[in-house]
Amino acid sequence: MLIASGPSTRSLLSVFEEDAGTLTDYTNQLLQAMQRVYGAQNEMCLATQQLSKQLLAYEKQLNVLHTELAKQLADTMVLPIIQFREKDLTEVSTLKDLFGLASNEHDLSMAKYSRLPKKKENEKVKTDVVKEVAAARRKQHLSSLQYYCALNALQYRKRVAMMEPMIGFAHGQINFFKKGAEMFSQNMNSFLSSVADMVQSIQVELEAEAEKMRVSQQDLLSVDESVYAPDSDVAAPQINRNLIQKAGYLNLRSKTGLVTTTWERLYFFTQGGNLMCQPRGAVAGGLIQDLDNCSVMAVDCEDRRYCFQITTPNGKSGIILQAESRKENEEWICAINNISRQIYLTDNPEAVAIKLNQTALQAVTPITSFGKKQESSCPSQNLRNLELENDKIAPKAAVHVLDADELIAPGTPIQFDIVLPATEFLDQNRGSRRTNPFGETEDETFPEAEDSLLQQMFVVRFLGSMAVRTDTSREVIYEAMRQVLAARAIHNIFRTTESHLMVTSRTLRLIDPQTQVTRANFELTSVMQFAAHQENKRLVGFVVRTPESTGGEALSTYVFESNSEGEKICYAISLGKEIIEVQKDPEALAQLMLSIPLTNDGKYVLLNEQADDSDGSPSENRGAESEA
Repeated sequence: MLIASGPSTRSLLSVFEEDAGTLTDYTNQLLQAMQRVYGAQNEMCLATQQLSKQLLAYEKQLNVLHTELAKQLADTMVLPIIQFREKDLTEVSTLKDLFGLASNEHDLSMAKYSRLPKKKENEKVKTDVVKEVAAARRKQHLSSLQYYCALNALQYRKRVAMMEPMIGFAHGQINFFKKGAEMFSQNMNSFLSSVADMVQSIQVELEAEAEKMRVSQQDLLSVDESVYAPDSDVAAPQINRNLIQKAGYLNLRSKTGLVTTTWERLYFFTQGGNLMCQPRGAVAGGLIQDLDNCSVMAVDCEDRRYCFQITTPNGKSGIILQAESRKENEEWICAINNISRQIYLTDNPEAVAIKLNQTALQAVTPITSFGKKQESSCPSQNLRNLELENDKIAPKAAVHVLDADELIAPGTPIQFDIVLPATEFLDQNRGSRRTNPFGETEDETFPEAEDSLLQQMFVVRFLGSMAVRTDTSREVIYEAMRQVLAARAIHNIFRTTESHLMVTSRTLRLIDPQTQVTRANFELTSVMQFAAHQENKRLVGFVVRTPESTGGEALSTYVFESNSEGEKICYAISLGKEIIEVQKDPEALAQLMLSIPLTNDGKYVLLNEQADDSDGSPSENRGAESEA
């Protein structure tokens, strides 16, 4: 962090600057008084000289006495205060102006660096801007060190500067008033000796402080300029994920019109459960956002890097901020997540933050190999049928265990929100009705759901999706689950949105429970593989094959968390795919429907097994049901 980059340092600097200004005013007034005394003494010399002409016997003595007093006052009283004003106070004022110019240059270079584009960057322009920022910071650092050194030295010199004229005046008066010198010379000598000792000790302290500043400047000159470059450790930043408070400069996005926005660089800091902002020149910070129970995540914002958004507990989008580097971006996100969980209210918040983050990392199931799924202690006939049907649709993989790199390419990005760019491509090719441009499709767009032989609704929460390399093995689903959960734990993304997953004999539809709008739609024939987690039964995922605009096909795995067992969703998907296979043969379709038991109200029971309620009491026929 650069010197004088924080409000506390700038506030302390303003105290020194105010002291220097007050000292300058006082010195000017003192000099005027001393010059008046010196002028009066010169006038006294002329008057004495004129008087001495009348007193011939005392002409030489009186003239010499007042002349020596005037000369001594000029040398020991007026001259030191003039030198102090012209040398020290003028130097501080000059260095202050240089420091202000360097600070303005640094602000301009940082503004230019913040506007660097994220994509298709001109590397030469980026390199030039980074060098400009580093040079500006170096210049500001050097000018601030010189300025602070002068201010520190002024604190020592001002005590001596105010004392020397008084001592000179006292010495002149003592020499002038020879008569009676014996009466007070003993006390005055002890006082003058003690003052001399104090002046000498202050001079020693000043020399020691000046030597420290010289050493600091030499160390600064020997440091590599890359230290001043922003985001210098982008390859492997040392990120502290256990912060419960954070402070620093961020760029705040503000809307200036319907589509226009501006960015302002301000100083932000956390205080308890609040995010505070302190503009430059303000004496205190103001409340910007209440962080309790809020959520935060990195976002793509316009053409800027390292942006993150804070969302309120009711789901409304809050403010969008931009950090200076990747390290600052991730540390701000981790700190706000820790604060949102109200860790700061505990007795030892640092230890609680470390424990919670370790627990989050340990909660990720380390699936390193994919063996055969262990059989349940009480497997039902429907679950056996599910495994048989799923094996028909998704054949078992080869004998050897696939490596993670064979399943998912290293560095594959993870999408934590449902975004299906291929959906619009499919709709255009089908020539269907135009869908809502905001990604929301009305229920009327899917009339086939009304006459579907299978309609089963499940409450799920979308965890993430990612591109995969194969769809021939369930191992790819398990590996995707592991990577999605690991990414959520590492980046402190724990909030999810609840949706309804409708399984029909033709499609899988993800529906918003609030608006009943279809967020995503998957053709059941494009679902190539599906499975529930081997240990966490509530996790379920499936692999979808979708066409691309280039003419090829892409494979993506979607991971969900369900309120019920994931096996029920898998069984519903398996039944839907089997209905698709036998729909061309009415007899086979009738046999399939007859093999599924009916309830009293005419609904098909998909999983006829006992399930426990949340309070431990059994409940019959809690399995998934569908209407024929």
